[in-house]
Amino acid sequence: MITLYTWSTPNGRKVSIALEELALPYEVRPVDITSGEQHKPDFLKLNPNNKIPVIVDPDGPDGKPITVIESGAILIYLAGKTGKLLPTDLRARLEAIQWLMFQMGSVGPMLGQAHHFLRFAPELIPYALERYSKEALRIYGVLNARLENREWLAGGEYSIADIATFPWIARHDWQGIDLKRFPQVKRWFEAIGARPAVQRGMAVPQ
Repeated sequence: MITLYTWSTPNGRKVSIALEELALPYEVRPVDITSGEQHKPDFLKLNPNNKIPVIVDPDGPDGKPITVIESGAILIYLAGKTGKLLPTDLRARLEAIQWLMFQMGSVGPMLGQAHHFLRFAPELIPYALERYSKEALRIYGVLNARLENREWLAGGEYSIADIATFPWIARHDWQGIDLKRFPQVKRWFEAIGARPAVQRGMAVPQ
């Protein structure tokens, strides 16, 4: 059984959603990042970068246990392990990986900064508020254009690219974003949010 070390963040929920969609058995080990548990020696042995999520799979690709860090790498690993959630056609597969990288390189980092400066910074910094609010709007615009006349982000099918992006869009209110301004994103977001596996994954850890 896979062990998932996680917390209630968008990056953590990417992996719990994927595990639910793939119907893989797993156990949850909450890592309370609000109290600094990610800095404890036992966790640092798993991920020296002190970040969740982490998975430990006792049945790795060579039949031996494997530890995987970084949410995008975990999603690729789980898709490879099961042969699901990532297209087999090489062109479609590359397309899905590209949009997964867009999430990893733009959606997560920039919207994460918007979260920080809009909600958690000890003081309001006008330059930061303007910078990350504008970047959030730009990213939503990119996603909206991408989803024009397209059901899913990539490869013609629901994939780890959609799973990776959804939990960040679930916090659109934290980013000061009204989804009505981005109708294609809103349609996509509601379709994914209606999936039972997504609903279960978003509730992890309880």
